Amino acid sequence: MRHRYAGRKLNVTTSHRIAMLRNMVTSLFEHERIVTTDARAKELRILADRMVTLAKRGDLHARRQALAVIRSKSVAAKLFDEIGKRFAERMGGYVRVIKKGNRVGDGAPISIVELVTESISDEKKKKGKKKRLMGRLARKKKEETSVASETVQESGKKPSAKTEAEPEKAAPVAGTQTESQATKPEPEQQTGTEPAAESTSTDAGGSESAEKK
Repeated sequence: MRHRYAGRKLNVTTSHRIAMLRNMVTSLFEHERIVTTDARAKELRILADRMVTLAKRGDLHARRQALAVIRSKSVAAKLFDEIGKRFAERMGGYVRVIKKGNRVGDGAPISIVELVTESISDEKKKKGKKKRLMGRLARKKKEETSVASETVQESGKKPSAKTEAEPEKAAPVAGTQTESQATKPEPEQQTGTEPAAESTSTDAGGSESAEKK
């Protein structure tokens, strides 16, 4: 089991790996951008971050430690004079690894290793812009949700208005019933017709008695 073994062997010997990483670090600080495989890029990023940390320290001992890795004195001078000052305010993350794709010959995954060029002030501005955009989007969402809730409430109030209108329609029905009741004959008129019926009955009784006689 390969426990507690940090780093990648990269399928080469120790001396080959150390020489390769030294050459790659020197080329990275000279050109500030190189292309290599993913595994080598990840190992290179670790070593390059250490060199930038030494450049930020800037004392004589740090220069000697950096020259033990970097093969060119001019590149070491550039590292301490330019690159170290560029990253004075940044607390780590000096190198960026970007996936590029697969190599045409053997299909190995390729990455771009480059120094970070954005300053912290630029990143803060970008973060501020992102926050503003997110705030605007959140406000728009709140407005949309409020409008949707208002429409839902209005649609919920419509049936209640109908139910309120129904009793108003029932009122004229009750009025028609009263009118029909009003059209019925009054009891006085019915009583007035009763004597006429009695008189006819008495007349018929009288005629019957006359015939018997």
